[in-house]
Amino acid sequence: MASMAGQLLGFFLGLLGFAGTIVTTLLPHWRSTAYMGSNIMTATAYMKGLWMECAWHSTGIYQCELYRSLLALPPDLQAARALMVLSCISSVLASLVAVMGMKCTHFAQRSVVKSPLVLSGGVGFLCAGLLCLVTVSWTTNDVIMDFYDPFLLSGMKYEIGLAVYLGYASSFLSVTGGLVLCWSSRERSQGRLRAQTHQPSAPPPPFNNLNPPAPLYRPPEALKDNHASSLCSLSSSGYRLNNYV
Repeated sequence: MASMAGQLLGFFLGLLGFAGTIVTTLLPHWRSTAYMGSNIMTATAYMKGLWMECAWHSTGIYQCELYRSLLALPPDLQAARALMVLSCISSVLASLVAVMGMKCTHFAQRSVVKSPLVLSGGVGFLCAGLLCLVTVSWTTNDVIMDFYDPFLLSGMKYEIGLAVYLGYASSFLSVTGGLVLCWSSRERSQGRLRAQTHQPSAPPPPFNNLNPPAPLYRPPEALKDNHASSLCSLSSSGYRLNNYV
């Protein structure tokens, strides 16, 4: 029961991390900045994401524009796109494999492949969390380096957006879920090994090869005519001479 509870906990943590990774990938709030004019009514917030760039005005107008050209994007943004997509794909594959290997499912019930499937799902969630963590850490480093660059104009400096913090939380959930799944699969393998070790040994053979069994009992009637015939015995016309001597 403890192993099943650990598998369920790790699976739901991985699912939460997967949902957070998808939201992080789609949100445009990776980099944000605020512009305050002479009047507070002219405040405008600019946001940049992996797929679009948005502007929010204090008057309630929200405008977004998708990036039109993939080749015109900077290399770091292209790499961030690829890593986040790989993270989402890894989470999907890990979820499918973990579901097939969990004890509460009927797939390959009482089979030795259950534990390796759970372990593979845990490794998949670990890879997804690490990919997301690398992407948001890379973005955080770029934003900080640009913010403290004295040669960069103040209007081109951005701050860390909400999606980056959500990415950190999602990567933490995915990594934690993967670790719990790996731990539960290891505990189940050790339990199976202990059960095989404590199995009773086979009973000894009924007979010892050094002492062969005694011959079967045969009645005297079966042994009556088995003696060898005498050399002096003669037969003539179907009669035996020893019957009359």
